[in-house]
Amino acid sequence: MSTQLQTELGHVHVSDHVLSEIAGSAALECYGLVGMASRKQLKDGIAELLGRENLSRGVEIRREGEATHVDLYIVVSYGTRISEVAHNVQSRVKYVLNEVTGLKVDYVNIIVQGVRVSR
Repeated sequence: MSTQLQTELGHVHVSDHVLSEIAGSAALECYGLVGMASRKQLKDGIAELLGRENLSRGVEIRREGEATHVDLYIVVSYGTRISEVAHNVQSRVKYVLNEVTGLKVDYVNIIVQGVRVSR
């Protein structure tokens, strides 16, 4: 699907894949985040850590009526406060999506898939 934005010059269509890439890149800028995890279920209790080329696989964009929801599947760094990392990621992603695309995001849900020692 895509998001349609209205400007004074016309319509702009932004695909969900692009929104996912923007959200994933914004999340990776936050302290305490090791990386994005796959949305798929954990295999053998180990979260699959995604590389930079697969950021959109760890992000899900949902629309419920006029509301836009973003689900982020993340892996946090060991020794950091998970609630603080989650709050920082939520704030950053919501801000960046609003500033870059003009899209009003209602909720940013964080799903922590794992904890890793960062290197």
